[in-house]
Amino acid sequence: MEALQTSFIQKIDIQHKLGIELYMKREDVLHPFISGNKFRKLKYNILEAKKLREHTLLTFGGAYSNHIAAVAYAGKINGFKTIGVIRGEELETKYMSNSTLRFAYDCGMHFYFVTRTLYRQKTDADFKTHLKIRFGDFYTIPEGGTNALAIKGCEEILNKEDNLYDYICCSVGTGGTFSGIINTSEKHQNILGFPALKGDFLQNDIRKFALQNHWKLITDYHFGGYAKINEELITFINDFKSKYNVQLDPVYTGKMMYGIFDLLAKGYFPKNSKILAIHTGGLQGIKGMNEKLKMKDLPLIAV
Repeated sequence: MEALQTSFIQKIDIQHKLGIELYMKREDVLHPFISGNKFRKLKYNILEAKKLREHTLLTFGGAYSNHIAAVAYAGKINGFKTIGVIRGEELETKYMSNSTLRFAYDCGMHFYFVTRTLYRQKTDADFKTHLKIRFGDFYTIPEGGTNALAIKGCEEILNKEDNLYDYICCSVGTGGTFSGIINTSEKHQNILGFPALKGDFLQNDIRKFALQNHWKLITDYHFGGYAKINEELITFINDFKSKYNVQLDPVYTGKMMYGIFDLLAKGYFPKNSKILAIHTGGLQGIKGMNEKLKMKDLPLIAV
């Protein structure tokens, strides 16, 4: 699986009085449909599935999952059948009106809609057996794509040219991308993760894969939890796009950048710090988020 464009570094001109400089690594440009960290996570999993001569990829996700969309497209261009185990049985009758699921369906993905109770059992042996009986042989990619091969892919986000930055900032979902960045960072760097979910469970998940200890989770900018946003965040995302010509997604990178700007205002970063923020993509989710915002009569994210 080849990237269609190489990521690049963009300076975010904040003109900080303490000489702090902010840059963004544009991983979102790697591929139009398998962007950012999803490309990194799937790269070696696709190679492994081919090596094992598997014909079907099975994975898990919710209604607006970037991961579901990415696996569907990756399967399509690499000759795999794809199965998405989708959280929420109520979606079975209305998935065609959901932009993410419609895209996955158009890529050839077969859906299996399950209750939220059953979905929570997705890693249990009995449920795995049930899936094998129902679908036969398949290559499993976990929810969010995080496994050892995904970490290997995410370890390629940083390179030697990135050693000059004092802080590396990354949004955190399942912790795979963050772990890969930790593993290839230098010891003098501070690696900051901005979780999109509430709770401290991510600490243990990250420790399973992270090989170094110079990292910290900044847990104040989840805006209530995964896929939850408010007018303040929408305004920030739209202002950021207008000022810097960078589209942010509302679930991950938007929250991280809001957090970085808030920390800058609070004096968190020392004088003359050089900060590198990783744009992990996820822009396909904006359409679905705007559908939800429109129903709630809230401002929309500019695209």
